Amino acid sequence: MGLGKTVQFIAYLLAASSRSVGKDSVPSLLVCPTSVLGNWQKELARFTPSLKVHLHYGAQRAKGEEFQTSIQGTDLVMASYNIAQLDEEELSGVTWNALCLDEAQNIKNAYTKQSQAIRGLNARQRVALTGTPIENRLTELWSIFDFINPGYLGTLSHFNHQYVGPIEKSSDGSPELTSRVQRLVRPFLLRRVKKDPAIQLDLPDKYESKAYVALTPEQGALYENVVQSLMKKIDSLSGMEKKGLILASLMKLKQICDHPSLFLKDGDGTGAVSAAPAVERAVRSAKLERLLEMIDELRSEGGSCLIFTQFVEMGHLLQAVISQERGEPVQFLHGGLTKAKRDDMIARFQDDALPNAERCRIFILSLKAGGTGLNLTAANHVFHFDRWWNPAVENQATDRAFRIGQTRDVQVHKFVTLGTLEERIDEMIERKKGLSDQIVGTGENWVTEMSSGELRELFALRQEWMEK
Repeated sequence: MGLGKTVQFIAYLLAASSRSVGKDSVPSLLVCPTSVLGNWQKELARFTPSLKVHLHYGAQRAKGEEFQTSIQGTDLVMASYNIAQLDEEELSGVTWNALCLDEAQNIKNAYTKQSQAIRGLNARQRVALTGTPIENRLTELWSIFDFINPGYLGTLSHFNHQYVGPIEKSSDGSPELTSRVQRLVRPFLLRRVKKDPAIQLDLPDKYESKAYVALTPEQGALYENVVQSLMKKIDSLSGMEKKGLILASLMKLKQICDHPSLFLKDGDGTGAVSAAPAVERAVRSAKLERLLEMIDELRSEGGSCLIFTQFVEMGHLLQAVISQERGEPVQFLHGGLTKAKRDDMIARFQDDALPNAERCRIFILSLKAGGTGLNLTAANHVFHFDRWWNPAVENQATDRAFRIGQTRDVQVHKFVTLGTLEERIDEMIERKKGLSDQIVGTGENWVTEMSSGELRELFALRQEWMEK
């Protein structure tokens, strides 16, 4: 993450295009998330202006026979993952010189339509770029390797039986089996870490801290009601109904910890929760109140920040409240924006040449839309307003700022609501961090396997942390 994968692939493209000339000359294909198409365009123009790049994207993109004509004479075609699925027929009609997947964890689920469409593409060479080959389960590593070297790790069922099951069920991560998997995949990996002295990146430091807050009385009452409702129903359900109720309750409790408005739906979904001033909306959430205080402090020192949330409604609310409270522009990048709008936002945040009046120093991002691929080194503070409960995902989001090009120390702030499941799960993550580089559990699904007693302990509100 942030260690030059983009530049390495661009260098690889130059070498590949120099070897592929004459009648056999065909372009390479790069598939990446929509949010980073603009970033790739800028990096390619910067480092390899000689390469002819074609962007296959948007409503006006060439289809059918016109597609073949549109890519003639190009060195690289770029498309998003969604377009690669929609235009499978066009893309599969070419045997690409090289097929590269950026943020390759997007094909981690081998049997989705998107993953299957991409696996069906033909190419002479295959490359996968990812800073997070394993986000949740070891099977995700198998999925990526099955793309670059089909069959090398055997079938998925064999890999599950031989490695995934024994490793993930073992309390110590089964070092012997883990080492065996590492020996299998290592010959095909180009991997390095930021603090490796051999590469001498001389990056500034990254400091992580927790921002602990309490629930407001309104949040506490809502939280307690959800827990009591769950506990009344849980013993009468089984199977999928029980799992569904637990996951739905998890989502409700996370929303309550963020802001009561997310749970009560007393806004219009765009941040206009009410006509009340920002300060009145902020006092309903201890998290939001503390965030405003911390933003005031960093802005007084000339700092810029990224704020990650997994809830689009929370992003809109944060944007409305912070812009009203601060009296300065606040941007929110989410999956509903066009590529052009995203590119404009990134430039407005990153471009030092812009006058101060035109720049934006506070950037809110949806974790799914903005958590990978972007270069946002203008930020020296990163806030995780709500937790994904997956260190790999959170670290990738943090590394939008902590990457090559960063010249300042990066402060990372993770919010934790005291007395709630946020605090308990944070404690669990800390206890198993030693294994996170190998395998990071199974997301939130492990919660659904708990007994009623364990669930009660996990969800129960600790009254001593309630605001009085």
